[in-house]
Amino acid sequence: MLAPDVCSAVGEELSRAVGAENISDDAAQLQSCSFDYSVVTGTCPDFIAYPHNKAEVREIVRIANEHHVALVPVSSGPPRFHGDTLPSRGGIVVDFSRMRRILKLDAVSRCAMIEPGVTYGDLVPALEREGMRLNAPLAPRANKSVLTSCLEREATLIPKYQYDYMDPLLTVEVIYGSGEEFRTGSASGPGSPETLKADKVNPWGPGAIDYYRLLSAAQGSMGIVTWAVVRTEVLPTVRKLYFIPLENPQQMCAPLDALLRKRVVDECLALDNTNLATLLAEDPSRDFAALKAALPPWTVLACVAGYQRRPAERVAIQEKYLTDICRDLGLRAQTTLPGAGGLEEEVLRLVSGPWNKEPYWKLRRSDRCHEIFFLAPLSKAGYFVELMRELVAQSRCPELDYGAYVQPLVQGRGAHCSFLLPCDSASESEAEAVRGLFLSASQALAKKGAFFSRPYGPWADLAYRDYSDGAAMLKTLKQIFDPNGILNPGKLCF
Repeated sequence: MLAPDVCSAVGEELSRAVGAENISDDAAQLQSCSFDYSVVTGTCPDFIAYPHNKAEVREIVRIANEHHVALVPVSSGPPRFHGDTLPSRGGIVVDFSRMRRILKLDAVSRCAMIEPGVTYGDLVPALEREGMRLNAPLAPRANKSVLTSCLEREATLIPKYQYDYMDPLLTVEVIYGSGEEFRTGSASGPGSPETLKADKVNPWGPGAIDYYRLLSAAQGSMGIVTWAVVRTEVLPTVRKLYFIPLENPQQMCAPLDALLRKRVVDECLALDNTNLATLLAEDPSRDFAALKAALPPWTVLACVAGYQRRPAERVAIQEKYLTDICRDLGLRAQTTLPGAGGLEEEVLRLVSGPWNKEPYWKLRRSDRCHEIFFLAPLSKAGYFVELMRELVAQSRCPELDYGAYVQPLVQGRGAHCSFLLPCDSASESEAEAVRGLFLSASQALAKKGAFFSRPYGPWADLAYRDYSDGAAMLKTLKQIFDPNGILNPGKLCF
């Protein structure tokens, strides 16, 4: 917490910068910023500031530098799961929920220019009205910031249209911790964003450095992004969803690899029966157990689509590839969901937009959860699923009904592996056992090659403890872009 005299001075300057009505020091609001669903311990901030534009953001950064006050950027609504928005030493939470403009939708260049407060609930329907869609994660919460999701490299559902782990992020405007303003890629100039003739969709540069990568998965510790351009895709006119039931996770690699190698499917993912039942149960307390028992152990969801030109013919060709590949592998692709016929439209809706119900789907079976996720070669996804099963069996909660999800990435060159660990916070012993499993399993998985590319909380040690050269380089970059260390201190290796 800030000293009283510093706190008073900062409060007065913030009031002048953003308006007294756009800052808060309400105790309940400050307290709500100090905890989330992660294992990270946070502290209360001293203020919450709600900027409306870039000029106000620059003023907030100037004030923070002048008084050496920490800034923690937040752009998504609750619930939050990773600890990246928890202040480590008080300071100012910069809440971007009032910077919520969709600045541009361009169907020709297939892109959207958005401010950090724009959520999936805002952008997805706006894009659909323009004949576009976003390559989005699985059922993101409706109040999740699209810009933050892209910056944090959250796994998206259509690997065919992902050419780099940074996709669909293209260009950004950023205020560094030094107070300097910068634009990346083809948005860099010359000229202001309003006069710039470039379409802002080339992410590389300026020069030989891809500056936008320095902001990726940085948890707001390198700069504060004030707008971004993200790539969109054409909205299909015809879509058909197929389900491939699997008896064990070792079977998933072959069909996923073959389908992606031939660029057959759009949305493509694998869910175990626990996660699929959690997503589909109308009332989890009543329907979950029966639905899980009826579903196959694993299901691959594969969607084929046709666009403006000859959509039916395109879908027919893709269907033939899909069924032939599955037949050659001894598998069967079907249009009805095995064990839960009649829910096919609901599955298609889940892979098409944000989660609009309460509670969020990850909290449907319990009031708390921890999620372990990492990158691995697609060929090793089945191995890690089996390893996680063994780790749970050896833990203090061997009967834990956890969920698993595998998402191919970058045209199948990698995979996002996720394990959702529910727990009841009312049971202290259960909560502590699941927390212990989260920490011990993360370490065991890392030792076997799991790559924690988004090192939240305790994962930072897994990522950097044997990578001293990389950590030293990051600290050098931090000194350049944030010399006073005001941006989200205590995260990553800073």
